[in-house]
Amino acid sequence: MNKAKPFNISKRDIWEAFIRVKANKGAAGVDRQTIADFEADLKNNLYKLWNRMSSGSYFPLPVLRVEIPKADGGLRPLGIPTVTDRIAQEVARRKLEPILEPVFHSDSFGYRPGRSPIDAVVQARQRCWRYDWVLDLDVKAYFDSIDWELLLKAVRHHTDCPWVLLYIERWLKVPVQMEDGRIEPRRAGTPQGGVISPLLANLFLHYAFDIWMKRNHPYIPFERYADDAVCHCRSEKEAQALRNALVDRLAECKLELHPEKTKIVYCKDKNRRGDYPNISFDFLGFCFRARRTMWNGKPAHGFLPAVSPKALKRLGREVRRWTLHHRSDKSLSDLAEKYNACIRGWINYYGSFYKSQLTPMLRRIDCFIIRWARRKFKRLRYKSKGARDWFCRVQRENPDLFAHWRLCYGTG
Repeated sequence: MNKAKPFNISKRDIWEAFIRVKANKGAAGVDRQTIADFEADLKNNLYKLWNRMSSGSYFPLPVLRVEIPKADGGLRPLGIPTVTDRIAQEVARRKLEPILEPVFHSDSFGYRPGRSPIDAVVQARQRCWRYDWVLDLDVKAYFDSIDWELLLKAVRHHTDCPWVLLYIERWLKVPVQMEDGRIEPRRAGTPQGGVISPLLANLFLHYAFDIWMKRNHPYIPFERYADDAVCHCRSEKEAQALRNALVDRLAECKLELHPEKTKIVYCKDKNRRGDYPNISFDFLGFCFRARRTMWNGKPAHGFLPAVSPKALKRLGREVRRWTLHHRSDKSLSDLAEKYNACIRGWINYYGSFYKSQLTPMLRRIDCFIIRWARRKFKRLRYKSKGARDWFCRVQRENPDLFAHWRLCYGTG
């Protein structure tokens, strides 16, 4: 063993981690170095990181604390590591993920290769047909509450790689730099925004929730995506008993159920009678409730998902932030090229169930396009009907120009 380089980390490991981090993009951390800045002296920067990681002299910088809007109108705190630290975390993630992935529960969907939120929603939809009750779970401030000692114990259970253990502990305990420059210590949690945080968060709930459910409630199926979980129960009594048991279980793991977001839901539809306070729930941007549908070619009712009102509100805010009507310096093709990827992503995700529920929100984009045309073309400036006629003509002649036009005005 090389005493100067006791840790077996190859230069190729560093290079492949950089390629992944570059592809994921992301903002600069506390050192204000962007990916482009890092790449300007790539060979030297990668060598320095390899040298420090393989010698044990690598120490991460504080994470930058920023807040982003949540779907419910609140703010979600993110901790953004520097580009160098994201590459280092990616090296460790690539080492650890193949060890943990075969261990994880089949009903855990979050941040796992080959699995998606839609997979979790599909599974939840099928089980809501078979089970009348749901316990809709949310762990309060989960990423900020993970106990370090319990997490490190779980990591040690699966690997004895010294550099993985050393650097994970350093990443966990690194302080946070607030947006005003203040440095604050952290006592728990793994920063939401770190490359390795999703894997560590999954591992923690694997033991705190998944394995506990399998051992103590093997007949209650669930879908979990990070700290959001849906448990399917046969009765209200069973759901209430599970909730009470989970309060105690999570307390043992120094976690807490969110009191407002955790609720017991009756999956009411035409065939399920009774009056109960909660007859719908949101999961991964979809609202599950009674809806009309077609079954074997005939009208029917079912307890089914569609894009949630909260998600629609968030998408509407995003469309307003585009301020399309002020982009009169751009052509219509320029606008389509700029925003189609985003629109297409919304349709592909939220249109997975009841695609028509997206149509009113998507048509709001067209209202901004019409306003754009009235600013762009003098002949339409004072003619609202003329602008609408112009839009209809353009849409008919170029039905694929914007990604949502086929859905909203043709065969989507």
